[in-house]
Amino acid sequence: MSEKKNRYTKIIERLFFNHFEKDLSVVRFSRDEIAQIAKSLKIELPKNLGDILYTFRYRAGLPDSIRKRAPEDMSWAIRSVGRSHYEFFLTKLVNIAPNELLAETKIPDATPGIIARYALNDEQGLLAKVRYNRLIDVFTGVVCYSLQSHLRTAIPGMGQVETDEFYVGVDKQGVHYAFPVQGKGGKDKIGVVQIEQDLAMCRAKFPSLICKPIAAQFMKSDVIALFMFEETPDGVRVSNERHYRLVEETELTDADLLTYRKRIGEQSV
Repeated sequence: MSEKKNRYTKIIERLFFNHFEKDLSVVRFSRDEIAQIAKSLKIELPKNLGDILYTFRYRAGLPDSIRKRAPEDMSWAIRSVGRSHYEFFLTKLVNIAPNELLAETKIPDATPGIIARYALNDEQGLLAKVRYNRLIDVFTGVVCYSLQSHLRTAIPGMGQVETDEFYVGVDKQGVHYAFPVQGKGGKDKIGVVQIEQDLAMCRAKFPSLICKPIAAQFMKSDVIALFMFEETPDGVRVSNERHYRLVEETELTDADLLTYRKRIGEQSV
């Protein structure tokens, strides 16, 4: 484990156990406590204190010492509950990852050459490929437009939330949609908390639009998994998943197109 993770782990453990009691399902804390904890542990803080919380909310799992305090089939997660205030909360154990058995769909790669040359295998490179290849349109069957990248806004009772990219769309009936998109490159994981925040953001800021949260995940540099989510009585669940392989035009064969035509018939049965 890197020195950075060691520092972050010690701080997040102290934040949790300073407030944890047996049988609690919610453990609340303030971001102001981070500086106090770092001082008591003689740990040098990063310039951006929020990176500690961001790491354990979206990039890395919580330490074993915290995970062990969750009941079977449950896990601890972190969410914002107001400006500079957060809570660890128990949620059903959900692992959102691409289904390796799902068939791929080839898409002629429309990424501009200069973008393809310099794009990294990270969130921004992923979102750029999604945007230039109109993958949100293809995935949803709706004409979509990127309204804003890194949409940040404050939600009552939740504090500030951020969506990696926000699309609006219109279908053939004239119905308008909101598509908040979370991008995950590298080893970052799709988190249920982010999807819950996107749903809350849509309810607060775009109540007249039909909200369909989406997550994009690099499987390989040229294969992108897209997920759509919906709210159910059991929480957030995946309602649709597709895998798109970006290829040169010559790699898309007549046999591929015939396969895709057959899918239409199978889906209509």
